Amino acid sequence: MTDIVPVAVDDRVADVAAAALWADAEDAAPVVRRLADPPRERTWTALATPDREGVVFASIGADGAGHIDLIAVDPAAQGRGIGRALVGAAEEWMRGHGAAEARFAGNPPCYAWPGVDVRYTPAACLAERLGYEQYRVAWNMTADLPARYDRAEHEADLAGLAAAGVTVAAAPVGERAAVAAFVREQWNDKWAWEAEQAAGLHYAYRDGEILGFAAWGARPLWFGPMGTAPAARGLGVGRVLLRRCLADQAAAGQTSAQIGWVGPLRFYSRAVGARAERVFWLYRRALG
Repeated sequence: MTDIVPVAVDDRVADVAAAALWADAEDAAPVVRRLADPPRERTWTALATPDREGVVFASIGADGAGHIDLIAVDPAAQGRGIGRALVGAAEEWMRGHGAAEARFAGNPPCYAWPGVDVRYTPAACLAERLGYEQYRVAWNMTADLPARYDRAEHEADLAGLAAAGVTVAAAPVGERAAVAAFVREQWNDKWAWEAEQAAGLHYAYRDGEILGFAAWGARPLWFGPMGTAPAARGLGVGRVLLRRCLADQAAAGQTSAQIGWVGPLRFYSRAVGARAERVFWLYRRALG
């Protein structure tokens, strides 16, 4: 039987994640660091084999459900039952914190992926073998950087915003309280946390009133969240803010951006030529 113990999150944990998660090797380490620095109120843990050949991050969601946020087994150690042992230990930890359900699903606002990337077939097989049921599908879109878009449309958007008295600006770290308050009031606490934690945050305002926002890097290397208040819809605010964020990401050296947990496919496709690409299966099961 494989022993699983709580561990401190260090470079070895990040290395195992990067080795196992081949499709995410570039951002595995930043994701591990993000999971280890969640909102203060979150209950979470990192568990691993004593030699750290395998690691699992688990947390409790706002609704009391348990989440497997990340699971990784060193390729050299796969096929020895470590993944099953990690899930079992995570579930036991969840039960100890009152969870009646376990999920292979992102736990916003601090998450690694929406669910199991369908390309990680062994992880999906593990979940199904352990009795988890697929209950939802989520997807990301990919935008190549620098982003492709209609320059004439962009100029028209900028002119339209100026004519309507709307200004767009960046909100530096440490100066985001007003934008976060707007996001919290219009949407929810989760998006507000992401706006405050993001690498970059842009917003639109008129006569001192904030009308929309867009963020990137709250989940490392990804774009989102973003939103526009009802009073400003139709002005092109969202397109302008999106493009400003993607320009930041390109300037930071990224060659593409993941638009996470997408709803409106058509908006992102038209605005920046993004394409639907990554698909995630979300799983859950009751904890007896």
